[in-house]
Amino acid sequence: MRTELVSEPGDPDRPNEDFASVGLPASGQGGSLVVLDGVTPPRGDYGCLHSVAWFSAHLGGALTELSLSRRDLTLPEILSHAIARTADTHAGTCDLSHPRTPQATVVLARWSAAEVEYLVLSDSVLLVEYPTGEVTALLDDRLSRLPRSALATDAVVDATVRNKEGGFFTAAADPSVASRAVTGILPRVEVRALAALTDGATRWVEKFQEGDWSGLFTLVRKEGPQALVARVRALERADAKERLHLRRSKTHDDATVVYVEV
Repeated sequence: MRTELVSEPGDPDRPNEDFASVGLPASGQGGSLVVLDGVTPPRGDYGCLHSVAWFSAHLGGALTELSLSRRDLTLPEILSHAIARTADTHAGTCDLSHPRTPQATVVLARWSAAEVEYLVLSDSVLLVEYPTGEVTALLDDRLSRLPRSALATDAVVDATVRNKEGGFFTAAADPSVASRAVTGILPRVEVRALAALTDGATRWVEKFQEGDWSGLFTLVRKEGPQALVARVRALERADAKERLHLRRSKTHDDATVVYVEV
């Protein structure tokens, strides 16, 4: 079984707010992967004593443990339990009702001898490669479908679309958000490999348009996750002045890629 993982901060002087893990049970049967992209809050108070990196580590750790130890739970149930467990660790010290309380996007996948389960919440991506070589992107595209006016400022986003009906959802402090995730189950025989990526890595497709999802998957499979991140960084540096592709986005973002042949 081939497993590769890379997670690189956008700024070496700031903590990486992404989280990634691959869990393989001692029995050798099946496994799971977790990828989170912590949401960087705007400057100012966001009601919490803890950093986004702290939140990603706690939520990601809970998801990793539960996805391996609780085979009796569905992935939405696992996400709900993990959010509740993480919220309990700081509910007594922090205002978890704040719209910018620490939160993250989620990709969660789990496989057994019979099936591959998946869950995607917000704009991280899970790619599935079939035995034929075809690649499918499993996406939660609600954020990308919002009108530009809904995303005009942080205040507008927080007041109208963040974790609200008709907007988009992230894993924060409300366990019920797990029911909003994109989920599904695929027969194991129909899946050859998986790749989970945060949007700092998917820029190769989504911002710089260097290729499609199939091309990105081929790059990761042939050259490895680090090669993809290196290419994204080179594209970011080349566009840093003109900003034809980056526009208002940060020049470099945390970038995480997990590749697993199941």
